[in-house]
Amino acid sequence: MTLILGLITGVLFGAFLQQAEVIRFERQVGAMRLMDMTIVKFMLTTIVVGSIGIYLLSDLGAVSFAPRSLSLGLQIVGGLLFGIGWAIIGYCPGTSIGALAEGRFHVVWPIVGLLLGGIVFALLYPAIQTHLAPIGSFGSVSLPELLGISHWFVIAALAVGAFFLFRFFERKGL
Repeated sequence: MTLILGLITGVLFGAFLQQAEVIRFERQVGAMRLMDMTIVKFMLTTIVVGSIGIYLLSDLGAVSFAPRSLSLGLQIVGGLLFGIGWAIIGYCPGTSIGALAEGRFHVVWPIVGLLLGGIVFALLYPAIQTHLAPIGSFGSVSLPELLGISHWFVIAALAVGAFFLFRFFERKGL
């Protein structure tokens, strides 16, 4: 049943990606050039809605939720590799799959890169965990825990911040 629910939510998320036009190359490049904030708006909306959903389900006892361990070494190196790949190819891994589903076959190469990157990561995983993960390791921690406040206050602040950021983007035509 979990796999079926995962498939359904994945298909729905892909449909939302397609409807928001965030899988279009023009939107991807516009985001990289800070000229089109469609992807930022979509991602931030997803984060706010996902935060509400996961914390609500967690508070109701329907799911267990625990943040993963925070490692600055992993975050910085992983973020740089992800960003460099996105900038070079013009697609992030998820949007390249969506673009292929739309019939854009030029994204085959980014998808091959995604698969090869996954294989390289799997091969290097022991070394990454030994040498990179300990750099700046803070353990399993969340922002509400760090601040000593309810997660609902953090989510509310995120939602309000997103609202004003969206208004700014709209006023600037982004």
